Amino acid sequence: MARTYEPIQTRVCIDDTLGPFDCQLDPRNRWNGWLSPHFSLDATRQLSAQTLQMAEDYGHDCVDTIHVIEGRADSADTVHIIDSGKTYEVNDDGDHAPLAIAVRIPWRSLDRGKTATITDLTPAARKAARKSKATGRGAARAVVVHIRWMYLEEGVGTAANIVRPDADGLYPIGGWEWTWHFASWWCVCGEGMDWHDTDCQCGMTRDANPKTPLGVATWAAGATLRRLAPEATSALVDLHDDFARIISVFAGDTEIDTCDDTGPFDCETLGEADAILRAVLDEEGIGAPDAAGWQLVSDEKSDQLYRITFPAVRP
Repeated sequence: MARTYEPIQTRVCIDDTLGPFDCQLDPRNRWNGWLSPHFSLDATRQLSAQTLQMAEDYGHDCVDTIHVIEGRADSADTVHIIDSGKTYEVNDDGDHAPLAIAVRIPWRSLDRGKTATITDLTPAARKAARKSKATGRGAARAVVVHIRWMYLEEGVGTAANIVRPDADGLYPIGGWEWTWHFASWWCVCGEGMDWHDTDCQCGMTRDANPKTPLGVATWAAGATLRRLAPEATSALVDLHDDFARIISVFAGDTEIDTCDDTGPFDCETLGEADAILRAVLDEEGIGAPDAAGWQLVSDEKSDQLYRITFPAVRP
């Protein structure tokens, strides 16, 4: 029997230039090693915004742009002009004008399999665009346009296309053309993971990975204590007088002896864990414990006693 593959839900980016964006893709479908993602309409809007900002920053003559044109299923046909916003030399005579295309959208026919069409900008198209109005109250529809401005002089057939959604309503953008690769998440232990790999070998999960500096410090303090007491799961920390100090360590509900001569810990290890927490608390300020998920504990002697829980580790 032939092996079947299911697409995966993940995130992709292009270095620090585009993304990260949520998407669906087949990890086998690659172009020179690069991925071919399919995006939801919301993710496509985000991608569009980033490409338009890049074009604004660096110029349309070196950037592809993605455009999302919104409409209604019962709207009259419309014509839309998309231009570069800046003038470029457009012919051998030295004339300057914005690079531009015209997009004609038959909104009422989209659900019957017809698609928008792209043409060069002509006086007739410009006139039609001026008369086009958003009409209709039917279901929302969108048309996605991909423009490669640097190739526009070769004709709109080469430089621009309508990106049609796939059977799942997702838009394949940049596949077999752009250098998409998996976005990463960095585990608190220092291991880099592809976005869809949600479990790190250390036992941490992507969703549970600390999101705040004090959350990271809590993990580091726990790792320090676990060097001598691998069973440690939580601790009590007193912040009285703005001086963080671990006063108790627990394995589940059982307190671990912290005395130098009878328990597993020594003063150096406890002091190291204290210093890790103290350094971040001094920098982050009063709201850091709540943001990191520390739990305030009722105590007669201290009104700033917190229980901190260390992330689970893989057996």
